[in-house]
Amino acid sequence: MDPNKSGSAPPAGWTDEKASMAHAPPPPYQDYTPGPGYPPQPQVYGSPPQYAGQGYGQPQYPMGQQYPGQPEMVTVQPTVYLARAPLTHPVNDYLCYSIFTMLCCCLPLGIAALIYSISAREANHVGDQMGAERSSRMARTLNHVGLGLGIGFTVLLIIYYVVVAMAH
Repeated sequence: MDPNKSGSAPPAGWTDEKASMAHAPPPPYQDYTPGPGYPPQPQVYGSPPQYAGQGYGQPQYPMGQQYPGQPEMVTVQPTVYLARAPLTHPVNDYLCYSIFTMLCCCLPLGIAALIYSISAREANHVGDQMGAERSSRMARTLNHVGLGLGIGFTVLLIIYYVVVAMAH
């Protein structure tokens, strides 16, 4: 293999100048004036073409005559909306506990607990017992973990400051 002929080397006689590319300049600008345009089209108005038969394969019935196969009276059932009422014994939503955890102990877990607390409160309001219990349980768990982490971090911080103060 010849080292002078590599695949990434430029060909012989190549220069880096753009002026040597020998492109023709663009044509000069000319004002364009539109011609007369398309010739006017004749406007033909008339009745639509008539098709064979009475219509699109549909039989015609005189006015007032019942169509075959149709019932004489149609009854419409009223729409019934089912809405659940708020729970009579609402589930605890731990909203204050979540706010305390968020502000004083552990911000990320406190925010997550606050979201679940609000979800539990909304589920209580619409009457969703299972959803309220599930969100309440998750909010309580997140609050307990956040409070534990906050207390643990505070105790470790106090111990660190006491050890550093004793060292000096």
